[in-house]
Amino acid sequence: MPLFIDSARFGSAAGLNGGNCITIGLVNNMPDAAVEATERRFVDLIRQAAPDAVVLLKLFAIPELPRSDAMRAELAERYRDISELWDTPVDGLIVTGTEPRAKNLKDEPYWQTLSAIVDWARVHTASTIWSCLAAHAAVLHADGVERRPLKQKLFGTFACALAADHPMTHDVTVPFTVPHSRYNDLPARTLKAAGYKILSQSPEAGVDIFAKQDGSFFLFFQGHPEYDADTLLREYRRDAARFLAGERDKYPAMPLHYFNDEAAVLADAFAARARVEQDNALIGEFPNAALEAGLDNPWRQSALGIYQKWTAYLRARKAERRPLGMPLRRTWRDWPLPLRQASEGSPR
Repeated sequence: MPLFIDSARFGSAAGLNGGNCITIGLVNNMPDAAVEATERRFVDLIRQAAPDAVVLLKLFAIPELPRSDAMRAELAERYRDISELWDTPVDGLIVTGTEPRAKNLKDEPYWQTLSAIVDWARVHTASTIWSCLAAHAAVLHADGVERRPLKQKLFGTFACALAADHPMTHDVTVPFTVPHSRYNDLPARTLKAAGYKILSQSPEAGVDIFAKQDGSFFLFFQGHPEYDADTLLREYRRDAARFLAGERDKYPAMPLHYFNDEAAVLADAFAARARVEQDNALIGEFPNAALEAGLDNPWRQSALGIYQKWTAYLRARKAERRPLGMPLRRTWRDWPLPLRQASEGSPR
């Protein structure tokens, strides 16, 4: 069944916002160059994860995020200002991260708005997904859990194992690969002490997925299961271009466990040349096509499985026809029977 993007104030999709569909809000906080791709990734993922559901997707933007005038004008055409979220009924919410600028999250210009979203989502959604930096902000605001700066950027694809029995990761084949791209980390011990349940983790990347039931069912991703096969390559090229333009001191490290041996040799050769020449024009010779040729997407099936269970949970809560502000009758410890039935055919 279809996924509709409700980008108009009074569009034809507005009539779908009832018992015949689930409504999901997407708060897209990604930098200008990644806004469109991020929207497309989540649209594709949700559409494939819920092929037998009608989904209405509403797009929201936070005005305090640094953006170009051109991007603000583009967002104004299709995205709603975040202030409209407070009066918009949604079943689920997805909040993306963004590129960190301040050492302390509370010094980011969008901190107050992101904190307000956390408080609102706890009462007004059945479930919310918090991605990367948004996950760090949510746990800091809700429980004072501080992120920890890493010595260098955690960048690559990492094998993850399940850390607990949980319906959201039921039937996921382990180990499963997940892309990570971040400068900060949330320690497992601190999360557990604050009542969060660790669902998956990696010896190299640390905590991957974790969850907490606090009014709404909050699901947190430190990684990026929504990424395309070439997303890390695009980030790698972006950071290489910043080095060649003199915007960063060091050439970026190659994403770990990502390129095959042949591609890694090409990437190393270009990096060596870039460090010597450091010429802005050299980015035109970045071996993008050759590096992309050897990429695949081993994390797609596990991502689909998780999002299938998440959308099934939203549908089950919708079927209860209970005001979302009321206390939950069921949590992830006692999920509705329809969810268990729906998950039997989930991707593995």
